[in-house]
Amino acid sequence: MASAMPVIIRNRGICDYQEVWDEMIEFTRNRGPDTNDEIWLLQHCPVYTQGASSYEHPEAGAKTNGKAIPVIHADRGGQITYHGPGQLIAYLLMDIKRLKTGPKSLVNQVEKLIMDFLDRYGICGHRKPGAPGVYVADEKIAALGLRISRGCCYHGLSINIDMDLSPYEWINPCGYVGLRVTQLKYHAKNISFDQVNREFAEILPGLSLYSTD
Repeated sequence: MASAMPVIIRNRGICDYQEVWDEMIEFTRNRGPDTNDEIWLLQHCPVYTQGASSYEHPEAGAKTNGKAIPVIHADRGGQITYHGPGQLIAYLLMDIKRLKTGPKSLVNQVEKLIMDFLDRYGICGHRKPGAPGVYVADEKIAALGLRISRGCCYHGLSINIDMDLSPYEWINPCGYVGLRVTQLKYHAKNISFDQVNREFAEILPGLSLYSTD
């Protein structure tokens, strides 16, 4: 059953990971039964984040622009990944109990949304059993990681658009040895991050969890 309340889309620009994580926790802690769901679109300064069960660390010397990349152990699901400018982040601040859905169904819906979005650019995205996210020719283009608290979720998804992928070389992305990553600009011509951000924001209210059907 879909929510009768509209979802609020916020464009946040480039944000520090720790600051946004703290804001997500505070938002989720303070929300009530009538709080609108929100989706925050943003980019992060370079950072590695580890999921709740991940203890892998990047190899020594992982840097970008000559500076060491910080590592943050977050409370989301999943393993280690990298975030940086040129990667589109969508944080899903949703009351999934009110939406009458669960984590597995939500992940499936979000993966489908990403695949439908890639199809707009003529890109065939696909799933991998047991490995959440979206792949193009077995290379990962989008990652997912959620946290559920009191029937509400936060954290969300990332889509590689036009970024420096070299920091992935210092880790096993999402915990998978040898996993290769890709990005939208390798598969679609004449794109810009701002264009993709705008077009993705336009389709988010169409997420089937919010449809009126």
